[in-house]
Amino acid sequence: MNDAQLLRYSRHILLNELGVEGQEQLLASHALMIGAGGLGSPVALYLGSAGVGRITVVDHDVVDETNLQRQIAHNLARVGMAKALSVRQAIAAINPDVVVTPVVQRADETLLNTLVAQADVVLDCTDNFTTRQAINRACVKHQKPLVSGAAIRMDGQLSVFDARIPGNPCYACVFPEDSGIEETRCATMGVFAPLVGIVGTMQAAEALKLLSGLGSRLTGRLLMLDGRDMAFNEITLPQNPHCRVCGHPHT
Repeated sequence: MNDAQLLRYSRHILLNELGVEGQEQLLASHALMIGAGGLGSPVALYLGSAGVGRITVVDHDVVDETNLQRQIAHNLARVGMAKALSVRQAIAAINPDVVVTPVVQRADETLLNTLVAQADVVLDCTDNFTTRQAINRACVKHQKPLVSGAAIRMDGQLSVFDARIPGNPCYACVFPEDSGIEETRCATMGVFAPLVGIVGTMQAAEALKLLSGLGSRLTGRLLMLDGRDMAFNEITLPQNPHCRVCGHPHT
């Protein structure tokens, strides 16, 4: 690190758990985030401000005025702009040294297969069950840690799925692809604005821990947040030996 970086990241360097070595690992890391909305906004801002060297942002949508209630990486001046491009501007305003690659495209299986293989950590910031499953399949295939967050109405959830750890479940172990889960989106159900900030910030924290070598204590656990009472609950997540994604050798 140069003198400017030592100054910028000095509060991280002061942490015994992180230090110079951990910060250098962040600077050399590549994070892939899928979704640049309510969850993706705090994820992008914290990963960028913390000095993750490369961030790839995938989102096919554009900024709308209804997003501004909770999607804090965007602003009125960027309404109509692709969210991935808007996030790049937001990160650059905080830390211009971070290399941000916007991908204005829907995250389909082909794209994910390419991008996940190149990343050190993947963050699922989407609100689409089909896309979540595609992200999970790519992460299991390429053995990449997945930080998964979700928020709707007044409820949030967070977990880390790490296929590198024997016996660790994947997303499909908890939410099987054929479970018939009904899509619930904030456009129709609503979402409490700070809730996506809380969950997204925790996603960023878990990703930074993974990238810097601090590990993640959320692997194998699902953390659930009731925003009405500000109460956290958690359940242990076992691997499903019959899971169609991780329960047998993948090709």
